[in-house]
Amino acid sequence: MTTRKVDVAIIGAGTAGMGAYREVIKVTDSVVLIEGGEYGTTCARVGCMPSKLLIAAAEAAHFGQHTSEFGVSYEKPKIDGKVVMARIKSERDRFVGFVEEAIDGWKEEHRIRAYAKFKDPHTLELSDGTYVEAKRIVIATGSSTFVPPPFKAFGDRLIVNDDVFDWEDLPESVVVFGAGVIGLELGQSLARLGVRTSLFGRDYLVGPVSDDIIKQSAREIFEDEFDFHPHGEVTRMENIGDGVEIDYLENGEAKTVQYEYALIATGRRPNVDQLGLENLSIELDDRGVPKYVLATGQTSIGHIFIAGDAGNYIPLLHEAADEGRTSGYNAARYPDIRAFSKSSPIAVMFSDPQIMMVGESFKKLTDRDASFAIGTVDFKGQGRSRVMLKNKGILRVYGEHGTGRFLGAEMIGPAAEHIAHLLAWAHQSRLTVSEMLDRPFYHPVIEEGVRTALRNLNVELNMGPKMPARCMDCGVGA
Repeated sequence: MTTRKVDVAIIGAGTAGMGAYREVIKVTDSVVLIEGGEYGTTCARVGCMPSKLLIAAAEAAHFGQHTSEFGVSYEKPKIDGKVVMARIKSERDRFVGFVEEAIDGWKEEHRIRAYAKFKDPHTLELSDGTYVEAKRIVIATGSSTFVPPPFKAFGDRLIVNDDVFDWEDLPESVVVFGAGVIGLELGQSLARLGVRTSLFGRDYLVGPVSDDIIKQSAREIFEDEFDFHPHGEVTRMENIGDGVEIDYLENGEAKTVQYEYALIATGRRPNVDQLGLENLSIELDDRGVPKYVLATGQTSIGHIFIAGDAGNYIPLLHEAADEGRTSGYNAARYPDIRAFSKSSPIAVMFSDPQIMMVGESFKKLTDRDASFAIGTVDFKGQGRSRVMLKNKGILRVYGEHGTGRFLGAEMIGPAAEHIAHLLAWAHQSRLTVSEMLDRPFYHPVIEEGVRTALRNLNVELNMGPKMPARCMDCGVGA
């Protein structure tokens, strides 16, 4: 039996694991980064980047069909699915290559290609038959797509989002299950690229949105564009050899439809079930994931840390990177550890219109019985948005009674990815709504809609004068 002894062992070479490694090597050269799968991170290989490439192609196809109001017309776009997928895979491989290049540049003795599981709190048994004995360990094993058992009825015609980015060509039809971020982004994009697409969600949810007003607006927008069922009542699912067939109810009427594939986008689960956690006296949550302190990454076993999607907090790249740095910093220095403050929450969904959430969501505020007011702007009348024919959606901003502090926001609408950053910085700076209104707003820009919402919020907080519904400075209704 070969045993290697190190100060720190990191399980997983994704975004969190790489972040942890960069912190550890600042302190000690006695470290190993253990990865059994492919290098490349979830984001680069099957997540953020390839999905945005698909979205970009879909937006190009969509725009050319919706310009008549400008007095500009195009012929119906010719969509070459093979070219679409070739670009996605080529650019995806380029992004993955950057990650592989970075890891390949690290010391060879720091890298081990094998799967690891705990034999005891300090010992990892590797799939190559060797062992690693580590003083401190970081779990950064990421997450995987979860397919609920009923969907197994689709057999070999069942796909997950990972599979989409290996297609050689676009299919004729796809049924998508799950109206979360992945399902909505992929479903809308495929529909815009000429794929006959139906999307079935549940409980009328739309992405991560918790504010009922935003949810209602989002449902109306997506239902108007493609075959979206926010609370789909599917009664039968079956593999029919060269495709799938489903039965569902629509307004009480039974319907039967066939598709080439069933894309399951119902969520992801932390990759912790093969880690041998049963060999540790570690505290787990109700999903079998180690409990940990978010500010330190520390689990109930002091020298074991966890980061990224494996910890099941917020499965976003920037969160994984932050948590990786935190766990790596503390694993390198244990037992001297430091608590890090978290950045303000920020999430963006790249649908069209985009969806964003910043700070505390409507649900979090109501769950903690916060005393807050709401300011709203409907982009239907917002000046710059109307100019560009991007005037769909609503922004809702939340402020604290008494202090006037900005608490958070939810939105579906134009330029949400940029407005999210603006509001996240304000939230992290703990600005009041009045202080935010003291900042400059250029004219004419979509951000003037943010000012309108903040003005409305200040009125509701009894901290500002009521503004006219229409004004010359900010556009009609802005």
